[in-house]
Amino acid sequence: MSYANVEMKILQWSEARRIIQNSTAEAQLLKAVSEMGELADATIKHDDDGVIDAVGDVMVCLVNYCAIQDINLVNCMEVAYD
Repeated sequence: MSYANVEMKILQWSEARRIIQNSTAEAQLLKAVSEMGELADATIKHDDDGVIDAVGDVMVCLVNYCAIQDINLVNCMEVAYD
């Protein structure tokens, strides 16, 4: 599955659960930071499944954050890459 397809599925999932409509950029940012803590914990514990889950959760929060802010996440990655 391509990145674009996964991003679209995440947005559909979030909209169906009314996350995009009822959340804020700040709430999604704080959720992403919380998930980063889980990622750090899983990394320290060498919990590969936990790492995969946490990375996915962070990305979901970033997709939601960008949707709420009307920011193109791929563009953000391109800017960082350049």
